[in-house]
Amino acid sequence: METIEKSIEVLNDLIEINNDRIAGFNKAAKDLGEGDADLKAVFEKFANDSRENAKELSIAINRSGGDAETGVSASGTLHRAWLDVKATFTGADRKSILEECERGEDAIKKAYRDALSPDNGLSPYYSQLVVKQQQMINEGHDKIKMLRDSQL
Repeated sequence: METIEKSIEVLNDLIEINNDRIAGFNKAAKDLGEGDADLKAVFEKFANDSRENAKELSIAINRSGGDAETGVSASGTLHRAWLDVKATFTGADRKSILEECERGEDAIKKAYRDALSPDNGLSPYYSQLVVKQQQMINEGHDKIKMLRDSQL
């Protein structure tokens, strides 16, 4: 596989997981109660961050002559279905929602770490873009973890 094709594949994977993150935070915000406006605002911010990430990645792919992804991953769809089942049996309290959000954040952190693997051969331009987004993703993960830990 040519380097540019491999890079486009890697960036498209990141678009999908950002789309998963958007859908996950939208779902989590919907599951929150009336008194959880603080969390809804955090979730909205992180969903918007991922919209911007996906947009930047799409632009980079299009500039390289590739076609950008627009959907979500199968694993993200399955994770949200699991959230629905879990909420049915355990309720949708702040702590359980934050625990599930942290699992999603763990997944996107791993995707960004994997994308930067030397095996992927990303160009310096792509690497710089991914590293910039990775920093924001890591900050989001840490915020969710802190919020989850405060619910103990």
